[in-house]
Amino acid sequence: QTMARLIAALWLLVASGDCFAPSSPSRWSRRVPLAASSSVDFEKFQGLGNDFILVDNRGSPEPVMTPEQAAAMCDRNFGVGGDGVIFAMDSDTLDWKMRIYNSDGSEPEMCGNGIRCMAKYIAKLDGVAEGTYRIETGAGEIVPVIRGDGLVRVDMGFPILEGPKVPTTLEPTKDGTTVVNAPLEVAGQEWEVTCVSMGNPHAIVFVDDLEALDLETVGPIFETHPAFPAKVNTEFVQVMSPTHLKMKVWERGAGPTLACGTGACALTVAAILAGKTAERTCVVSLPGGDLEIEWREADGRIFMTGPAAPVFAGAYAM
Repeated sequence: QTMARLIAALWLLVASGDCFAPSSPSRWSRRVPLAASSSVDFEKFQGLGNDFILVDNRGSPEPVMTPEQAAAMCDRNFGVGGDGVIFAMDSDTLDWKMRIYNSDGSEPEMCGNGIRCMAKYIAKLDGVAEGTYRIETGAGEIVPVIRGDGLVRVDMGFPILEGPKVPTTLEPTKDGTTVVNAPLEVAGQEWEVTCVSMGNPHAIVFVDDLEALDLETVGPIFETHPAFPAKVNTEFVQVMSPTHLKMKVWERGAGPTLACGTGACALTVAAILAGKTAERTCVVSLPGGDLEIEWREADGRIFMTGPAAPVFAGAYAM
């Protein structure tokens, strides 16, 4: 009888939620609650391990979920898991419109790996294997082309080199407007920074040994440094050869990711501006794989070529 009473008492504790309840706020209590009254169909894609949740948002002028709900959906323990949620929307002027929420709920102007994933997603919606799409983004018109070999070549437009337009408050060091190898103190160390915008801001730092970099420490300090009023994506780059650049990235609003398409474009431009290479076409090795980047000399446009692939599809309870 004594044992039976003990078991019954323990059962009541567990059922009441008093047993094993955390004594202070934890990641369980921080999760954004979602009403279970509806669901959203989605398909997950990845481009070199940079993974995104794609949602067909046609028929609605705004994303079908809030930034907080998107952040919860990106949670890798309690949600679908992803670096961001991309909404494929109607455009008044082009073929499609892209909106994206990062995994922290912030909204960037666009995403290079994300635009390749979106191209594959909308091609699937259209029932085709190849195609060219004109997509409206916060960084302007972006044109991805799905090739016969399955890779996606994207016309990323023109880099923005004027410091205030990146934006950065660092003083120009080249041609009176461009910030190239400018000194910046971060975490008690002086770094040389080159600033480029691909419609979103990037700070590029060239290092001798990428593996010796403490990305988890310096990445978030760069991101929120006062020199970057809109925060910044930071690429740390080791020059392997004139045509081969290797990088790690700390993304604004997402932290360390396996790939960053706009960052690969920005660092190729920075390598040329900083005299690290004279080659206009480079292979950029990211933790998730390789991208080919071309900064075309004839007209100054940048092209990015790389893969994107579906992972799985489902319905997410909201």
